[in-house]
Order: sequence, then structure tokens, then C-alpha cells
Amino acid sequence: MLEALDAVERIADPEERSRAQMQITTATRERSALWAKERGELARRLQGEGVSVRGIANRLGVKPSTVQDLLRNYKGSGRDRPLANERKPEEPS
Repeated sequence: MLEALDAVERIADPEERSRAQMQITTATRERSALWAKERGELARRLQGEGVSVRGIANRLGVKPSTVQDLLRNYKGSGRDRPLANERKPEEPS
């Protein structure tokens, strides 16, 4: 999978390499949103099956805080994450 990225870095012509890098960056940005949505759906399904946040984190290979963000559909920076006492009552914890 990462071999393709390595191949782009080996492109000798700087302009061609730059174009290839931009294509990858654009495609990654688009797919990242879709993949995050899929991870959130999976996390919510696993939670519905009774799997704990830590259990989901272990299964997905992420931190528990990432799972909590997925369950909340939170996409921002951890630095800007609202504190528990600042969340709206309808927001899940």
C-alpha cells in the first residue's frame, strides 16, 4: 500500500512529482472523510453490541479518546474538544 507513495517520492522530475503529490493529497482528503464516517458507523455498531470503548479501541487499533470522538461524530482537534461539562445535554459522552 505505501509502496505507491514511495514510488511518487522517487519521481525524478520535480514538476511531475509535485503533480502526483497533489493528486494523492486531494484523493486522501476526500477519502478521509468517507473513511471517518465508516469508522464512526462501525464504532457505534460495536457499542450497540455491548463492546466497551476500550474494546472498540483495541479492535480498531486506536486510542479510546479517538473512539469517543467517533461515537460523538466529533471531527475537530483534540485541543478544541469541548469538555464534558461544556457539552450540550443531547451530545453523547
